Amino acid sequence: MIKGIGVDTTKICDISRIMEEEGLSSSFIRYTFTQAEQLEGAERPQPADYFASRFAAKEAVFKAVARLLPEKTFDLRIVETLNAEDGSPYVNIDGKLRPILDSAGIDVLHISITSEDDRVTAFVISESKRPEENGIN
Repeated sequence: MIKGIGVDTTKICDISRIMEEEGLSSSFIRYTFTQAEQLEGAERPQPADYFASRFAAKEAVFKAVARLLPEKTFDLRIVETLNAEDGSPYVNIDGKLRPILDSAGIDVLHISITSEDDRVTAFVISESKRPEENGIN
């Protein structure tokens, strides 16, 4: 059962400006992205594109999940989006994000990321596979 959807668009040029001014050591990069995301982004030929897509992913996950929580919020810095071997993005739901998703009744996050010109868009669907929430006995 679909529990929520989230979409976010981030301007690559905004991330590029931060990186031009401060580089990969910027506080924005250090405090917004997980260590794995920082390492993956540093290996990219266009790191600003990578970080913009991951920022959009964090925002889209937040929009698909937070409204389902009693407190209606969580720290989006715990959202980690990486790439599978085939290059497709996935949200790593292990670690600190798992209890948040459990509280929201979410088992799976589906994500798609696309970019064009100076914008990147992330789309997330949160899903529950729990029989009691799907009306199945």
